[in-house]
Amino acid sequence: MESKFYEEDKLLIFRITDEIDDFSVQKIRRRADYEIERYMPKKVIFDFNCVTFMDSAGIGLIIGRYKFAKMLGSKVELANLTSNIKKIFEMSGILRLIPITNLENEKYINKIG
Repeated sequence: MESKFYEEDKLLIFRITDEIDDFSVQKIRRRADYEIERYMPKKVIFDFNCVTFMDSAGIGLIIGRYKFAKMLGSKVELANLTSNIKKIFEMSGILRLIPITNLENEKYINKIG
């Protein structure tokens, strides 16, 4: 997982580069929680552009980060969902809580990492 904090926008973007399963969720969760608490962003975006597989552990990961970020005053959004990942989120009801956003702004796309 790669991350980038944009101080001027108080925006924290996580680009998930792994498959999201029980094995990878623990590592992603620890890093995301650490960086959310460290930067205290106004908005956290999870970018799924590089995710090829996600199981139910991914649902728990996102719901947990949503609750943690909300407790600290941040909003959470999802970006670049593949059709399979979007279906999983739709079926789980997450998209009723967490909106999908567009990361077309070049400022954000090319500078993560």
